[in-house]
Amino acid sequence: MKPPVVILAAGASERLGSCKALVDLHGQSPLERLIRQASLANAEEIAVVAGAHQREIGAALERIDPSRRVRLLFNPSWSLGRTGSAGVAAASFPGRALMIAPVDVPLVQSETFRRLFEAWEAQGEPPRGWLAPCLARPARYGHPLILGRELSRLLPELDPSLPLSGLRAQAQPLWAVPVTDLSILDDLDTPEDLERLRARLAAH
Repeated sequence: MKPPVVILAAGASERLGSCKALVDLHGQSPLERLIRQASLANAEEIAVVAGAHQREIGAALERIDPSRRVRLLFNPSWSLGRTGSAGVAAASFPGRALMIAPVDVPLVQSETFRRLFEAWEAQGEPPRGWLAPCLARPARYGHPLILGRELSRLLPELDPSLPLSGLRAQAQPLWAVPVTDLSILDDLDTPEDLERLRARLAAH
């Protein structure tokens, strides 16, 4: 069974100035792009963790996903940090590995999702595994991440203000799948980031 794809979209997007999940990126929102690319990679389950903009994201999902295949989860403590949203997802999918896809990294391609799914299955779905996509020369690691079911079980207990990378020390194995998808390193956080990503899309 493939890990559920969990899109983290609970933040207030204060530096961007509008809901990050729903801004226009060349005709599609980051939320819509991630759902589409994960679906093209045959994701079996997709969930979105919302917080500050739950109402707007919920309304957008009704349009993007009229069949209601995508689950909408709510993090009431969204202001405390991203790890808390991952903990909400872990509680909603108990005993499951999770693929964590921040909405801040909105242009990940379906091939990257597919390679992560395949590498995870080939490794035997390790309970304490940590898998990331990686660009080579020099090695640079990005998102989405897959966390094994035993690592995911720890998420609700973590300080929500601490980064997910705090779990890396407990991962076994800790490995990466090589990709050529530069978008694994994107960071949509400011208006300048948004214009940069729009320009990249317009150039293709």
